[in-house]
Amino acid sequence: MISSAAAPAVVFDLDGTLVDSEPHYYEAGRRLLATHGVPGFTWAEHARFIGIGTRETLAELRRAHRLTASVETLLAEKNRLYLQSVRSGTEVFPEMRKLVEHLHACGHPLAVASGSSRGAIDAVLGATSLDELLPLRVSAEEVPHGKPRPDVFLEAARRLGVSPADCVAVEDAPAGAEAARRAGMRCVALPYLAEQAADPGFAGAGLLFPGGQRECDAQQIYDWMVGRPAASRPPSGGPRQR
Repeated sequence: MISSAAAPAVVFDLDGTLVDSEPHYYEAGRRLLATHGVPGFTWAEHARFIGIGTRETLAELRRAHRLTASVETLLAEKNRLYLQSVRSGTEVFPEMRKLVEHLHACGHPLAVASGSSRGAIDAVLGATSLDELLPLRVSAEEVPHGKPRPDVFLEAARRLGVSPADCVAVEDAPAGAEAARRAGMRCVALPYLAEQAADPGFAGAGLLFPGGQRECDAQQIYDWMVGRPAASRPPSGGPRQR
């Protein structure tokens, strides 16, 4: 049982952090590009854009593949394909479920700040038990710039009525961790791709789990958030604090 203490606000990324929705995004992107004459889109290509806003991702893919459709058209098509896929079910990471439930029970202000569209955010959370616990949501559609710019995190703090300095961001991607740093928030980082753990984007994270969700421990995260001393661990393993 996680015990309570002081109550910083906590702002969660969604895809790859709370839920394992990246396979759905990959499939939507693969099908979208195939429709526009670009077959063979690979997971490795998709992985380059993990943590970056959907609009920014599509703008880059449009340039790279010289697509004639507008970004707005591509965005609408990808969202439709993504929603078709995600409704088949999306896994909530178990330790994230435990953390969110405890933070909510203890009265911590909570929000989601995501590069996804608002419709996608609502659809994903609506299919999980986290839906009612995380009603405050900010999409990259609602701000001028997506991650790694800090806009979604700053807007989340504004809507929560707190200073960014009183927030902790929880992220899975280098671009998201960098956005949190630029926003002036402390950050917990759980790399979705373990090979990205040494990415400079994670350098500003105060608590880093190099192995991502397989190392994640809700109690350790909560203790760090509220300033409790960490239990001693071998220097070669486990989460890294800065």
